[in-house]
Amino acid sequence: MATQIITLVGVLIGALTSYFATAMAERTKLRHLMATRWDERKLDTYIEYVSCIKEIQRAAMDAGRARDQGKDPSDALTEMEGNEKKRSILFETFVLLSDDRAAAAAHAVNQRTWELLRTARVPSNGTAELRPIPLVEALNVLHEAARSDLTISSDTPTR
Repeated sequence: MATQIITLVGVLIGALTSYFATAMAERTKLRHLMATRWDERKLDTYIEYVSCIKEIQRAAMDAGRARDQGKDPSDALTEMEGNEKKRSILFETFVLLSDDRAAAAAHAVNQRTWELLRTARVPSNGTAELRPIPLVEALNVLHEAARSDLTISSDTPTR
């Protein structure tokens, strides 16, 4: 009878060990899956935000070129303002999903974008007044912070 009890205890210990090992493996797998989903969501948000900034910059430069050529910049300005509204919404998602470094870089991009918007809205300003605004430099810092947040390594320096 003692050998049967020892065998039964051995089987019970084996079953519990197997159960806990499987449960921990599933929990680890679920955590990895959730982290991957959040990283995908972050990447999509980062791309949308940066694309929106680039659209604002393009539209502002189009307005400046139109003024330089004596044309009406209203279509470009309308597009610029529409993208600014979109940027504002995307920024909130960006900050919610990003780490502190990427969020700080996005704040700096916002500052440069607002400077670009203010300058582009002045009726007498052309491309000469828009070019000195360091938006591209702020975007480069944001790209680096986003890659770091997403744990994407790059041996190639940003330009």
